[in-house]
Order: sequence, then C-alpha cells, then structure tokens
Amino acid sequence: MSFRSALRPCKRLAARVLQQCWSLGLRAASLFSRRSVLRWGSTGGQRILVVAPHPDDEAMGCGGTVLLHAQSGDRVCVAIVTDGRMSRVVADAAEVARLRRSEAGEAARLMRVERLEWIGFPEGNWSIPALKDSLRSLLQELRPDVIYAPSRIDFHPEHRRVAHALALALGELGTLPGVRVRIYQIQVPLSPVLANLVTDVSAVHPQCTAVLGAYRSQAGSIACTFRQRRYSASWHRISGQAEEFWELSPRRYVTLHDEPPTLWADVFRGLRPFPLTDPLAYLAGRRERYRLSLRS
Repeated sequence: MSFRSALRPCKRLAARVLQQCWSLGLRAASLFSRRSVLRWGSTGGQRILVVAPHPDDEAMGCGGTVLLHAQSGDRVCVAIVTDGRMSRVVADAAEVARLRRSEAGEAARLMRVERLEWIGFPEGNWSIPALKDSLRSLLQELRPDVIYAPSRIDFHPEHRRVAHALALALGELGTLPGVRVRIYQIQVPLSPVLANLVTDVSAVHPQCTAVLGAYRSQAGSIACTFRQRRYSASWHRISGQAEEFWELSPRRYVTLHDEPPTLWADVFRGLRPFPLTDPLAYLAGRRERYRLSLRS
C-alpha cells in the first residue's frame, strides 16, 4: 500500500470532522439571526422554468426543489444552455457533449421533468445576443410562474454570462406580473445575507442522490453539493438537507444583471473539494453581497 493510499482514511475522517464543525458553527450563528426566511411551498399547477448554464447545474442548484415541484403537480421545464464539452472527461469534445446530453436526459427523467429544452450552445463559444433571443422565445412560449436562475453571485464566467443574457431577455419582455425569479447557488453560497427562501429537501434525499449520480462524468465537480446542502440545513435548523434561494422580482433581477459581466465584482469563492476552507466561501465577497442586497 502506498503512503497516499494509507492517508486516505485519515483524510476522509478529517473531512467529516471539519464538516461537522462548520455545520455546528453555522447552527450556533443562526441563533443570533433575525432575518426572516420563507419556506418553500407549492399549491400545484404552476409553470416552472429552470435555466442551467451547463448540464448538471440544474441538479446541483435546485434538483431537490424540482423534485418537490414535480411531486406537487407543477409543470417543470429545464433549459440547458451549453453542451458542457469543455469538461474534457474524454479527449473528443463532441463525444463529451453527447455524453453530457445523455446524462442530462437521465437526470431530467429522474426529476420527472416534463420538458428538457436542450439549447446546447458549444460551451465557451456562444454569444449573449443569441442566448438572449433563445431565452426570450422560451419565456414567451412557456409563460412561467417561477424561474430558477443563475446569478452574479458566482465566479464561473459562463454562469455569469447566462445570468446576464436572461436579464436582457426579461428586460425585453417588460412587466411580468406574478412571476418570481429564484436565484440558486452552485458552490458559491448565497449566504444568510441574500438567501430569503429555503426548501427542506431531506424527504427527497435518495432521489437527489440518484439525480446527481446521473452525471457520472462530473462526479468530482458535484462532490461538494451535499455538503453545501447540509450547511444550508444547519443554518435554517433543518434536520437533513436544504436548498437556499434568493427570490426577487424579474425587474430586480434585471436591475442586478443588466450591465455586462465584465463590470461585475470578481470577489466570490466556492466550496473546495476538501472542506478545510469552507468558511471562506461565505466570507469572500461578503461586502459585495450586502451591496447587492441593498440595490433595487
């Protein structure tokens, strides 16, 4: 047995201990929070649109909530913007794109998604105007009641560009009465500064595991998803796992994202594979989160 192999059990134990410490710290800190947070719910019959920059972002960002929407009788459409070809799990980019589309189809089936809209622009090679037009047409067709969306609370350039394109599409459509946008988090926590809606996904945890497991080629990048959901649950004093969102009006989403992403502050940090520095993901960019929370 190599030295590295011998260290793996110690590393796994250290990871569990660290996660427990950070979870307990969040739970203790939440006792001093006075911010009101709504609990997710649905009466059924709603039209739901999830905009995902890459195949797997929908599963990581709001997979459990999508499952609960489907169980409640809501009609869910997941729109995948890019084909994910740059993950380089195999040498041929076209083969990667085919693999990830297949994985997205399996994940959508497991989430009981009614419609999977594969926009499928080549990852890293698409234009914001083209995506804006595609999203505007989709919004006009679906007329969703709720839109789950990426945001500028992120460090991934394509996540940010998709958020900008969605904002432009919403801006062109004008007033959308009754529509709510729910920003989801992918590795970068919204943190208690911004999260104002939480979904207890503990009851669908086995299904969530299966959905994320459908993305076999992305196992490394989605490894911290469950850790993030445990942290969210700890803050909201939920026994299990939770997904957090920043719910706001389409007008406010447009206001926050209509300027080009090149002008956005690049200050956020995501959870890393090993949990040693997890608190930094909540602390990095804290001032920017406060600034955005006050911007109308």
